[in-house]
Amino acid sequence: MTVQAILGTKGFEVISIEAEAKLSAAIRVLTERHVGAVLVMKDHHIEGILSERDVVRVLGKHGASILEMPVSEVMTRKVVTCRRADTAASIMEKMTNGKFRHLPVVENERVVGLISIGDIVKWRVKEYEREQEALRDYIKTA
Repeated sequence: MTVQAILGTKGFEVISIEAEAKLSAAIRVLTERHVGAVLVMKDHHIEGILSERDVVRVLGKHGASILEMPVSEVMTRKVVTCRRADTAASIMEKMTNGKFRHLPVVENERVVGLISIGDIVKWRVKEYEREQEALRDYIKTA
């Protein structure tokens, strides 16, 4: 299973926000879009990523005053990426080792998608269900 196969099922939409936006606006995007992270981008270039974990971490340190901070002060700047040809196993390893749940997909220096650990789990469950169905069909015809 490749990243391309997962994107083919989930779609290629990338939700992003600008680094200068207030954190309150980013939280609104996370809430309204029902996502756990947004890319922080400028001119199709990744400047960072903002996840729910980033928000909770800074909220715990500074309290509600963070809502007026720019996203650039809260985001994760070091963003690990993958390619469409990467396997699910390789990106799961990246996510596990890096302790993050979202991975931008980049081809030719352009963001083409965003994969979450939830996307991988969903794909794997469907894959196992297909295998079980195939085995049941095989047993019925044997």
